[in-house]
Amino acid sequence: MSQHPNRRTAIKNVLAGTAALTATGMISPLLARADNIKASPLKGNINHAVCRWTYSGLSLEELCVAAKGMGIKGIDLVGPNEWPTLQKHGLHSTMCNGAEIGLSEGWNDPQYHATLMKNYSEMIPRVAKAGYTNLICYSGNRKGMDDETGLKNCAEGLKKIMPLAEKHKVVLVMELLNSKIDHKDYMCDHTAWGVELAKRTGSENFKLLYDIYHMQIDEGDVIRTIRDSHPYIAHYHTAGVPGRHEIDESQELYYPAIMRAIKETGFKGYVAQEFIPEQEDKLASLQKAIQICDV
Repeated sequence: MSQHPNRRTAIKNVLAGTAALTATGMISPLLARADNIKASPLKGNINHAVCRWTYSGLSLEELCVAAKGMGIKGIDLVGPNEWPTLQKHGLHSTMCNGAEIGLSEGWNDPQYHATLMKNYSEMIPRVAKAGYTNLICYSGNRKGMDDETGLKNCAEGLKKIMPLAEKHKVVLVMELLNSKIDHKDYMCDHTAWGVELAKRTGSENFKLLYDIYHMQIDEGDVIRTIRDSHPYIAHYHTAGVPGRHEIDESQELYYPAIMRAIKETGFKGYVAQEFIPEQEDKLASLQKAIQICDV
């Protein structure tokens, strides 16, 4: 992902860009498109969502308008201060954030457990009160740590917060990220490691975010993995490989087959588009992605 901003930087840019638009009175060139998008008939088998950070050229308000017009049900990676905007447009916060320290500082390192316990203890009730379910978390980077030690540390920390998550019916969802290209040294970079952690945590309130883009890069065999591991998966992200761009015929994954495999598992959660649009009409790219994934 060296040619693109990482998620942390992009989210900061989203906030900065929104503030700049408000201060200058400028209107995004995409706003006219957002207002005029008409929902195509959707089959209802896939619950569609989109990640906010990949549309940094739009304010959250604008993205909500566009998403609603496409039949998208929710937006990923939006924190509590912006939930009212989603609610205003009848959209769901499909993957809440705001409790994590960062992608590289996570549950695999006991030095962060006290801070993470405090953060998640405060955030879990807020997520539940707002009527949401999924709250993201991260393993953290290896920093020389072996996988077994990381599993042990993560399980020990997560088990302490699970009773609160279970009480409030909130699911902590750890994202699988590739460590080959985008997130060097990240520990939860293979599905088998994440599944083992879920088993050791021993709670239905801990599951995985299976990012199709990331797992294609680090392990491939996407459809078989989804079929074998689906009981441990709460959420999916998409993007094209290589490059993290549109999920159309320009890349190597065939998303209709992947979506059919997800549907066949009986999955009732959300599939969120997380590609970085390369085409000039970015909203057209998003609408096409929804149509590709609507099986």
